[in-house]
Amino acid sequence: MTEDVLLIEVADSVATITLNRPQARNALSGELLGALPKAITDCESRDDVTVMILTGTDPAFCAGLDLKELGSGGGGSLMPGPRQGPLPARLKPLIGAVNGPAITGGFELALACDFLIASDRARFADTHARVGVQPLWGLTVLLPQAIGVRRAREMSATGNFIDAETAHAWGLVNHVVAHDDLLGFCRSLAADIVGNNAAGVQRIMATYAEGSMLGPGEAWDLETKAGLEWMMSGGRNLADDVEQRRRAVTERGRAQSTDL
Repeated sequence: MTEDVLLIEVADSVATITLNRPQARNALSGELLGALPKAITDCESRDDVTVMILTGTDPAFCAGLDLKELGSGGGGSLMPGPRQGPLPARLKPLIGAVNGPAITGGFELALACDFLIASDRARFADTHARVGVQPLWGLTVLLPQAIGVRRAREMSATGNFIDAETAHAWGLVNHVVAHDDLLGFCRSLAADIVGNNAAGVQRIMATYAEGSMLGPGEAWDLETKAGLEWMMSGGRNLADDVEQRRRAVTERGRAQSTDL
């Protein structure tokens, strides 16, 4: 059953989705690859979910494709179509909580998240070249966007691992936290997102996604168009809504500044 390979918990408008094949280091079997997109799509449609967190059952985040299944001839369900990564398109933010090694296909799964928080036990590697296969889920696009093309080429050509602190220094992950604090930290960030205008967050996330496929000039034009359409869609109530939210943002900023 899919609940054995994937766990879903919803609380306070946050869905925590956990890869649950610890005996296989959460390797992506056909069953798991079928369950994961469905879980994302289901959470995307739920009114009680605003933010998603993706993580793995210890000790790994994801070891990539299940090569045993692939080698036994059962890998047809593991092959994506054109421009199809391991996750479906979505508007709600997805935080990757990388609790351990994220390797090859698991690395691509992490890259498909909107941003990443790493446990101090996290490790990252692109070992496609070590096993003689090619990336299929956008690694050669998403990894250079995150860390720059020269570092990306080094990771892919060598297959070497980088640790969490290096990943942070290179811009791959947003934060590194103690392992036991990982989910709590991610849920705190998720609560910050939940406190914002949900439709506004989703439109901004969509603009990032759409702009990533364009050149800088086209992406700028896209943002301008999306911003103007958003302003027009608000009608006469937009100014009042913005003012109310401005006051809430001011109070939140004051509270956060006192905590620094």
